[in-house]
Amino acid sequence: MFNITNELIKDLATNHITYKRGQRYYNDKKVKMLKLNKSNYKFKAIVSGNKDYKVKIHFDNKGNFKKADCTCPAYDEYWGYCKHIVSTFMEIKKRDFQGEYDYIKSNNITKSIIDFFKYKKDISKKAINLELNYEFNSNVYDEFGDYSYLNLRIGEEKLYVVKNIKKLIESIKNNESLYYGKKFTFNPEFHKFKDKDKPIINYLKELLESEYIINESLFGCGRNSLFKGKYLTLTESSVKRFFNLIKKREFNAFILGKEYKNLTIIDGDIPLDLNLSKKENKIILKMNNKDTFIPLVSDGEYYFTNGFIYKVSQKQKEYLMPFSKALANTDKIEIPNKYSEEFLYEVYPFIKELTDVKIEKNLKNAIYDPKINPEIYLDKEGKKIIVDVKFIYDDIIINPFLFNKKVNRKEGKILLRDMETEKKIISIIENSEFKIKNNQVYLEDDEKIYNFINTEIPKLKDISEIYYSEKFKNMKIYDASSFTGGIKLNTDKDMLEFSFGIENISNKELVEVFNSLKEKRKYYRLKDGSYIPLKNEGLKNASDIMNYLDLDENDLKEDIIEIPKFKALYLDERLEESNYIKIDKSSQFKKLVDNIKKPQDIEIKIPNSLKNILRDYQKFGFKWLKILSHYGLGGILADDMGLGKTLQVLAFLLSEKKEKGFKPSLIIAPTSLVYNWASEVDKFTKDLNILVVSGEQDERSKMIEKINEYDIIVTSYPLIRRDIKLYDYKFRYCILDEAQHIKNKSSKNAKSVKQINANNYFALTGTPIENSLTELWSIFDFIMPGYLYSYTKFRKRFEKPIIKDNNQKSLKELNRFIKPFILRRLKKNVLKELPEKIEHKVVADLTAEQKKIYLAYLNKIKGEIEEEIENKGFNRSHIKILSGLTRLRQICCHPSMFISDYKGKSGKLELLEEIITESIDSGHRILLFSQFTTMLDLIKDMLDKRKIEYLYLDGSTKSENRGDLVNEFNKGKGEIFLISLKAGGTGLNLTGADTVIHFDPWWNPAVEEQATDRAYRIGQENSVHVMKFITKGTIEEKILKLQNKKKEMIDSVIHPGETLVSKMSEEEIRELFE
Repeated sequence: MFNITNELIKDLATNHITYKRGQRYYNDKKVKMLKLNKSNYKFKAIVSGNKDYKVKIHFDNKGNFKKADCTCPAYDEYWGYCKHIVSTFMEIKKRDFQGEYDYIKSNNITKSIIDFFKYKKDISKKAINLELNYEFNSNVYDEFGDYSYLNLRIGEEKLYVVKNIKKLIESIKNNESLYYGKKFTFNPEFHKFKDKDKPIINYLKELLESEYIINESLFGCGRNSLFKGKYLTLTESSVKRFFNLIKKREFNAFILGKEYKNLTIIDGDIPLDLNLSKKENKIILKMNNKDTFIPLVSDGEYYFTNGFIYKVSQKQKEYLMPFSKALANTDKIEIPNKYSEEFLYEVYPFIKELTDVKIEKNLKNAIYDPKINPEIYLDKEGKKIIVDVKFIYDDIIINPFLFNKKVNRKEGKILLRDMETEKKIISIIENSEFKIKNNQVYLEDDEKIYNFINTEIPKLKDISEIYYSEKFKNMKIYDASSFTGGIKLNTDKDMLEFSFGIENISNKELVEVFNSLKEKRKYYRLKDGSYIPLKNEGLKNASDIMNYLDLDENDLKEDIIEIPKFKALYLDERLEESNYIKIDKSSQFKKLVDNIKKPQDIEIKIPNSLKNILRDYQKFGFKWLKILSHYGLGGILADDMGLGKTLQVLAFLLSEKKEKGFKPSLIIAPTSLVYNWASEVDKFTKDLNILVVSGEQDERSKMIEKINEYDIIVTSYPLIRRDIKLYDYKFRYCILDEAQHIKNKSSKNAKSVKQINANNYFALTGTPIENSLTELWSIFDFIMPGYLYSYTKFRKRFEKPIIKDNNQKSLKELNRFIKPFILRRLKKNVLKELPEKIEHKVVADLTAEQKKIYLAYLNKIKGEIEEEIENKGFNRSHIKILSGLTRLRQICCHPSMFISDYKGKSGKLELLEEIITESIDSGHRILLFSQFTTMLDLIKDMLDKRKIEYLYLDGSTKSENRGDLVNEFNKGKGEIFLISLKAGGTGLNLTGADTVIHFDPWWNPAVEEQATDRAYRIGQENSVHVMKFITKGTIEEKILKLQNKKKEMIDSVIHPGETLVSKMSEEEIRELFE
């Protein structure tokens, strides 16, 4: 009901210390009495301090805070609110959360809905369209200065003068009636403005609102109101806005005191009728229009003439103003003889732009009007350039920069010069900052010369003939947008050989060009004097490619650049996209790229025993592995969980054995899956002999000594860490199953597996990214070390720009890099026959007793964490934060998980009991996941009481027993399988279930998806129903929001794929406790 947030309380408190003290008062239960007057939404409280103080807090009927006061001395002494008010706010917030004031909210909501529809119903019966009449007043030549204002008339049949426009607008805003006469009272509830009037009314509202804001900022002083009774003063911008809004309809106006009815606005130029004549050594400019034209705004955009208002073109707007003022009270302008020449060559060209001017015969005979032919000569002298400008009118040559006498006549006639063209050329020369010395016009600054050649000469070419000396021709702008070169695969060196360059530019100088580009310079000046513009897409494109290929200056100076083979596909894609780089590709290079991009087009023999077993997408994956291994490359098979990654790898290893003979390959898997590999080999590839390395140290040592006798050696991540020194052998392949186990680049897992020596490396994982891009880098560092650079470079080039800055270019580049080496297929795309997966959220309420415990712990933990962060800093408070979050999550599940004497119930467990009973009665079989084994024990007690048969698996279940439990469940034993999320969330095939329950949410959605896919995988014949239990109004809802946020990040890099507190920002942590 009441809109109170921690942010609001912090903003209202005098300072952070006051907020903390108020929080302490609240936690210490210093608010002794709190009462609400529900008729006016005012709270009264007594807060105990040095003595008892009275607090009042007022809200409006929508629950918004209005004001507060307290009887303590600090209330009057400081500008903000005191600790007593802060603690009262917190008490109201708590009680509001507990639902104490829900009845008010319910009453208000009901009443507001009824009132709304009642109002709608009444309005539909009563609505009357109003007439609104506008009267525009303009006094542009008034002795007190130019001013404009607006009057309004309003009514139904008879129109009434709006004597106070401000009151009208306020009544519209506040939905209040306004009396105008016995026969008309404006009532906003049933008087409606016509659609054509609404934009103008809205604009008047804007003006009034702006005035309120300005007055507040100026503390109500020093500014006159625009609203003065029946007059609304219009500024120039307001006049323009009014004309723009009313242009499609008629209105009345008073202009220079004269009334005009039914005016309209014409969007177009004023038709002018002008003529020039000569009389008694004077030139006469006469306007034959019947009416004068009056500018209504100072910049000449709107004119009044001939009973119309014109919105004129840019040309008339610029050139008409001086004439309008001169012709305000007369129909002609007389130009004395001494100004006649200047008038004709300075002013006449612009008059011609406005309209066709009639020239009387007596003036025509005194005018010489040839066409201009400008010529510009450019030369180079030392480090400066010289310009020589000539304006040629037949045989008259004028140099505007030489101090000679102006030539304005020929044979007694006045020369009409093309001043518009002359001024354009002079302006370009002057703006380029040429200097004049000894009758020479020159430019010597290198950057100014470049700007002139690059941007100004093209402009001059449009209006003048340009001539260049031989020396100047060498100062050309060099087109460096086109690169040429070649690329091939050197099979002897197993490297790519790449060459590229720009014609007539040495590699050494090209390096300098790229360096200048990095320094964000405008141009680079070559040794021959020509310029290369650096704002150039071709250069930028080439520089990007060189940067991402990690080439340094020494590389670029070489004629042939050697590049690791694994960068072939990235390079090919960049070259294909570029219109500026033309590279000849060798047939071997093309074959390498095509084979990896389209493995399905290659004839590769599938082992006979698996031809009829592998699905089409699995055959594709098999070929993809074969092609990558053929070229000595690694990859990540990242198929959705349950799509048979194990089978694709076994088909690949069997094929390699048949083609290349015997050589061991090493597979490293989670402990729970090592025997799964043995089972799959026995089922699908009996021709491969497999050794599972397990047991005590002595047993494992003896097994490792015999690895040369087996095709496949399987061991676990914990054991490879202990035994790594014993694996002194070069394997054919090293393959990681559930490769997210090396996501931490500094972990013992990652460091150990990266010491294995093999021909090629592959990784299997349904979630290449769980929390951060660092995890992706760590896996790539295993399959192809160096491909994604060093971690420092990777973080700088990709992780920081993508995660912190949301840089889409960096994201696109990372996708280019990883795309060829990650094969990712989703069930929905490749298994059309797989039944649907239905997911929904199941919301449980805390019991009353649970809620009390939850809120008490929430406040206690918040206080403890604030103090911890204050004392130790955020980065050193993770253990405390994690501990607090775990406590809250446990309360949501069941308080007895850590409160030994808790005798109450759990809302979530009660709801679970109902759903389990109903599901089993309907013939469903269930997988239930929880991170808390203590919670699973409580669920076991509940199932025992109801005599429901179940199976159970957690971290203490031995790996050799896990397979037996899985087989028993799939064969029909038990109605429900209780599984610890971490122990059984990956690798198990449990298609005997058709319902999955996640009893408590985990930070990372990928972990939950992996668990769900124990049931939703190949072999599943039924729709799978996934239920996520969430406790309303608790931290669990915040976790769900974080899951969605994390999922968006993962999807943007690869596809849908546990986060620790250390991965979260301080802001995210604080949000969890709100």
